[in-house]
Order: sequence, then structure tokens, then C-alpha cells
Amino acid sequence: MKLKHFIGTALVALSLSLPAFAQQGQPDKVAQLAEMVGLSADQQTEIRGIISEVEGELGELRQSAQTLQQNLQAEIKADYDEKSIRLNAEKLGDVTGEIAALSALMQAKVDAVFTDEQRDELDRKMREMQQQMQRHMQQRQMQQSQ
Repeated sequence: MKLKHFIGTALVALSLSLPAFAQQGQPDKVAQLAEMVGLSADQQTEIRGIISEVEGELGELRQSAQTLQQNLQAEIKADYDEKSIRLNAEKLGDVTGEIAALSALMQAKVDAVFTDEQRDELDRKMREMQQQMQRHMQQRQMQQSQ
């Protein structure tokens, strides 16, 4: 996976989790990102606006996806209806596709807020985090094999 896609995924994860974390008293992910790459107050405000712009729609889509997944699970039975399963699966695919599109659009908008230097810093920090995760996984594998 390209580093830029990895970073994009991380940005999306950070931005999508902001409302849930804020409600639970967890650290503010935009503030953490600001500290990580040195975002200005204006940049933070702009990113929060981008997130607010799509968070309601994403929440509704996630709820729809969950309902469709439950509908699919309910169809798994001896007297199954293939047409119904396929219909629910198609709807689920459409909803998850829309979630992916909105997430990518949000990611692109957030990325446009960063300066080149901030992107470089984020790239560097993400590489470090990825290396730490790889080392941690290798250590766990070594411990499990002993």
C-alpha cells in the first residue's frame, strides 16, 4: 500500500472518530493532529468544518449499513430467499460505496488544508508509527513462538 493511501486512511480514521471520541471525553483527534504536524488554529477550524460537513451523512450511512447487514444475517436460514439476500447485499454494497466516496472526499479536503511541510511531517510520523507497529508485531510473533 502506498504511504499516501496509508496516511489518508489514518486521516479518515482520525477525522471520523472525532465526534465519538469527543462525546466520550477522549482526546480531541484534530488537536492531536495539530500537535503532530503544527496545524494553525485556522487550519484546525477548517478541518473541523470539513468533518462537520459530512459527519451527519456518514452516521446515517453507517446506520443503514448496519441495518442492511442485520437484514442479511436474518436471511441466513434453511428456507432462504436468494432474491432477498442479493437485494440486501446490493444495497449494502451501494451504501458502503457511498461511505467510501464520502470518506475519500473528506480525506482530500482535509489533505488540501495541509501545507507541503505538514504533509512531509505527517508522512515521516506515519512511517515511524508503521515501523513501530511492525516491530511490535514481530516481537509478539517471537514471544508466541517461544
